[in-house]
Formats: sequence, structure tokens, C-alpha cells
Amino acid sequence: MLTIGQVASYAGVTVRAVRHYHQIGLLPEPERDRSGYRSYDAATLVRLIRIRTLAEAGVPLARVQMLLDATPEEFARAVEEIDRGLRAEMRRLRENRRRIARLAAGESLALPQSVLDYLDRLRGLGVDEQYIVLERDAWIMMAARIPDEIDAVMAMKHRELDDPDAVRLYTLITEALHWPADDSRIVEIVDVMERLARRAVEAGEVVGSDDDGLDQPFVDLLDALPAESPGGRRIIELLEERGWKGWTRIERVPPR
Repeated sequence: MLTIGQVASYAGVTVRAVRHYHQIGLLPEPERDRSGYRSYDAATLVRLIRIRTLAEAGVPLARVQMLLDATPEEFARAVEEIDRGLRAEMRRLRENRRRIARLAAGESLALPQSVLDYLDRLRGLGVDEQYIVLERDAWIMMAARIPDEIDAVMAMKHRELDDPDAVRLYTLITEALHWPADDSRIVEIVDVMERLARRAVEAGEVVGSDDDGLDQPFVDLLDALPAESPGGRRIIELLEERGWKGWTRIERVPPR
């Protein structure tokens, strides 16, 4: 007969683990002998080794009891189900590792890969990092608001960058971050934006529309980002003078 320390040592677990298994009903707790000690037999040691083996294989303790008492068929089905759960957990952990790697590289965990690729393309065009941050924050909110549509939106944005006017617009806007509101070059930005808006409306490819899944308070929140700079506010004013309203959802309105 074995003491609790001996049975724990032979099974490769701690005394604390044995006592925990007693508490949760996995391992029967023997009665004390006349000297007040608990003695463990070979059957208890075998059961303890089986508990340890299942636990080390990733089986939750809540399911160990069922597996210990299962028929061969029940055991096989339970193991298959547990294996599916472990595979799903492995996929989740791999995705977490990828996200952590992006975080270590300075990328945002809140952005899907399609947006990260688009921002990298802007960097390749020489767009100022200060403006990249503005775009990033807007896309973080968009991706959270319309997660199922964001990849399609980014595909459209990539197509837009095939237009020389769109590339020119980004070049101008990234420089405009440092311009005062009365800088005459802001007019060129508005000229380019108006050309792009006209073509987008004609092609039916405006990002913002009544069925884009964005409510007006959210659109207003996004539109507030460019309005934080003097140049951005001036661009919005000039667009409205020409009959265009909004930034996220561009609308045709009577010119002021």
C-alpha cells in the first residue's frame, strides 16, 4: 500500500494534484487507517496514471471522468470530438501569433490584411506617414462597422489607385497636411477630387451610398477626421461651393 506522496511520485504528478482530483471526484479518496493515514492501492495508481495521461493530451478535466468510464466506441467518439476542438484551438492560436507578429511590426491588430495591403501601397506611392495614420484610423472604424464588406471596399480602392488622378490626389493631400488653409494649391486638390467624384458617380462606384451599411452618425464621425486640419476644412468648404457634400459619402448638392 502506498502513501499519497508515493502514489503521486509513481504517477508523475504532485500531491496537490492528487488532492485536487479527490475534490472534483476524479479519484476516489481512500479511508484512513487506524493510524490516521490514507493508503493507496495499485488500482488507484493505475487510474491516476490514466488521468494524468488524458490531462497531458489536452483533455479537459471535466471530460476525463467520462472517458475513464467510457466503452471503446464512446471513447473513440469522444476523442475525435476533442481532437476537433484542439485543431480549432490551434488555428485560433496561429491566428493570434500572426496578429502579435503584426503588432510587433507596428501594424494595427484591428485591421484586416486587405487594409494593411492598401496602406502599404500608399506608402509605396510616397504618401506621408502622418496621412497614413489618418487613413488607418478611418479604416479601423470602417472594418469594425462593415467587416463583411471591407475586403470588397479595399478592392475598389485598389482599382481607384490605377487612376493617375487618384495617385495625384494622394500626393497633394499628403503635402497639404502642412499647408495653411489659404494655400492656393488646395484648389488643385479640389479640382482633382471633383473629377474623381464625377467619374465615381457616373460609374456608380461611390463608396458611400444609402445601402453601404453606414448610418449617418457614423459617416459624420468619419468626415470629422479630415476636418481636424485647416487644409481639410478648406477642402470641404470648396467642395460644397461646387456642389459636393461629404467626404466618406460624397453627395451631389446645390452649389453654394
